Amino acid sequence: MEKAKLKFAFYWAASCGGCEIAVLDINEKILDVVANADILFWPVAIDIKYKDVEAMPDKHIDVCFFNGAIRNSENEHMAKLIRQKTKTLVAFGSCAHEGCVIGLGNLHDRKEVFQRIYHETPSTKNPERIEPVNLVEVKEGKLTNPEFYDTVKTLDQTVDVDYFLPGCPPPVVLITKALETILEGQLPPKGSVLAPINSVCEECPRKKEEKKISRIYRVYEKEPEPDICLLEQGIICMGPATRAGCGAMCLQVDYPCTGCGGPCPNEREQGAAMLSALASILGFDEEKKEDFEVEELMDQIKDPIGTFYKYSLANSIINRKVIKT
Repeated sequence: MEKAKLKFAFYWAASCGGCEIAVLDINEKILDVVANADILFWPVAIDIKYKDVEAMPDKHIDVCFFNGAIRNSENEHMAKLIRQKTKTLVAFGSCAHEGCVIGLGNLHDRKEVFQRIYHETPSTKNPERIEPVNLVEVKEGKLTNPEFYDTVKTLDQTVDVDYFLPGCPPPVVLITKALETILEGQLPPKGSVLAPINSVCEECPRKKEEKKISRIYRVYEKEPEPDICLLEQGIICMGPATRAGCGAMCLQVDYPCTGCGGPCPNEREQGAAMLSALASILGFDEEKKEDFEVEELMDQIKDPIGTFYKYSLANSIINRKVIKT
């Protein structure tokens, strides 16, 4: 008797769309997917409507790969609808997993975001100060827009998530492994991150010796030595606080890890973990001097939120900036 095909779905919420492309980066492996699964819902590739999903029986979809953070009411509605219709929900990519760059919007609220986008950007000409509204009437009838939220949320802050596939976008090797695991029915316990448990440092081929640094360089300020740990050269690299699985691809082209793989196991706060690692080596020799000023040392770190919480602000303990109204 021929084995029944699985039913897959893919959805794109608040993200850049790179995860959608990453699905196709598995190249010929996509043939294994279509041989073993029917794709029922994939708005970026298939002409299917939300009403078609609403008409499906509950738990009709076996696995949905949901990429993107929850930025507005449409994202939230679809997250809840897909959760209702899906047996296994995978947070696919950094936006769904940690909030990613989208989550840096939590440094502002809706009012500040709209003020910047619709009134202050150099390319914007808006003398009537028009902003999006949730409901507008035209001669054809009423048109609705999703409600733009003050706070960006991750997928699992919105609905129950079964598995997490990290990365911005997830590396092909992790996507392939996840698909093979699903197709073989060998998924790990619910809540698992489908990536190795070690850190990016353990995948990095650069030489690591005694880490003592006295100056922080931004990536454009210094041409790094090709074989030496970037952190030891004073270039902030999130490798010590970031889960592996990418093969340290960025480091192999002289670019530091920026943390898209999310925190290592047993680390609740990726940003705090990296700050702790950096504090143990930064200014190691200088602090012995009488004129040592820790503030001057810390001032070398530009944009600490964007550096240490670039991908994880929405999922962190601090979560967002408090806006006083």
